[in-house]
This record gives sequence, structure tokens and C-alpha cells, in this order.
Amino acid sequence: MALLALVSIPAFALVPPDYHEPPNNFRAEIEAGFQLNTGNTDSTSFNGRTRLVYDTSKATQEGTFKAYYAADSESTTAERYDLQYQSNYKLKGGYVFGRGEFVSDKFGAYTDIYTISSGYGFDAIATGRTKLSLEVGPGYRYNMPIDTDDDPDPSAEKEVILRTAAKFEQKIHEYTTFNADLTAEIGQNNNTLLLDMGYKNTLFQDWAFKVGVNMKYTEVVPEGSKQTDTITTFNLLYTFQ
Repeated sequence: MALLALVSIPAFALVPPDYHEPPNNFRAEIEAGFQLNTGNTDSTSFNGRTRLVYDTSKATQEGTFKAYYAADSESTTAERYDLQYQSNYKLKGGYVFGRGEFVSDKFGAYTDIYTISSGYGFDAIATGRTKLSLEVGPGYRYNMPIDTDDDPDPSAEKEVILRTAAKFEQKIHEYTTFNADLTAEIGQNNNTLLLDMGYKNTLFQDWAFKVGVNMKYTEVVPEGSKQTDTITTFNLLYTFQ
């Protein structure tokens, strides 16, 4: 009994009874699965996505990387990489942000797209189950069109844009969440509209099944290209924090 008492005293000194683990501000999602492409590319294959979020009382850092690859019996039919990064500095009534995105799409209407923007955002709705954030601000876009027979050596399109975004999240119940992000980029020469939706259902613990739909409309595209690209994904998702 004396020996147990001697061992217990240092243990309570090192770990007080009211000790709590410090909050973890880091969150990550990793998903992969099957995809169906329609539009400029028609194929089925696999895709992957990684999302990292670091959220503190003063700022939020978020980075996302997406990869899509498909091939048939003869050649590669789809190859796209998308890297996004956004930094939000929190204010009393909202936040200011800086954002950058790079897209490399070998078979898209535009093979390389660089977009940078900044502006102001706020939470229009923020309840326990529903959240709606709105963003607006100026930016700059660089587009490299795909080679065509009429224009085998196209010139890059560069222009100032106005970017607006609405980010919606609805927690249907404890294990099911629906997300929908709508982004519009308005420029003097071209306009784009992007809708990114996801339905996530938790299977067990940190594993979930996710259905995603990504639709992008580009008003002006090279000859022979379609204005709308759609990617539908069926993924297994793992979340850790």
C-alpha cells in the first residue's frame, strides 16, 4: 500500500485531475473512388482528393488537391489536377481572404488555368445544422486554350475578374451532410460558373461514403469544345483530426 501511494503521488502531480487535452485545430480529409466524366471527356476511372484545414480563433487556412485520371484500352482519356489554397483572416463581422487556384487539364477546353483573388466574406447563416457563407472580391485569371486545327498555337487569355461565391452546408442528421458551393467568375472576355456538390454519409467512426458532382460552365470555349464539363464521383472518405 505504501508503494502504491508513492507511485500515485507523482502521477497526480504530472496529470492533474482537471486536465483536458488541448483543442486540435487541424482537420484533414482523404478520399478516393470511382468517377464518371461527361462533356469534353467521356470515360470512367478513379479519382482522389485531399483537403487540409487549420482553423484558429484568428485565421483559417485551407488547401485542397484533386486529381482525376482515366484511360481506355488505347490511351489516356482524362487527366486533370486541381490545387486550391485559401487563407481567411477573421474579423468581428466576417473575414477577409486571399485565394489561389491552379488547374491543369490535358483534355479540357483550357489546359492551364491560374486564378488569384481576394475580398470579403461573411456567414449569412450559422446555426447548429445549417451554414451559408458568401464571398465577393476582385481577381485575375490566366487561361491557356487547348490546341485546335484552326488555332494550333493559341495565345493565353489574361483578364481581371470579379469573383462571387456561396458555400452552403446542411447537416441532415448526425451521420449525413450535404454541401453545395456555387462560384461565379465574371470577366470582360469570358464568364464561368462552377457548382460543386457533395453528399456524405458516415459508415463507421471516421469512414464515410461520399457522392460528388462537379459542374463547370464556361461561356466562351475554343471551337470543338463543349461549354459544360461534369464530373460525378463515388468515393470512400476518411477524416482525421
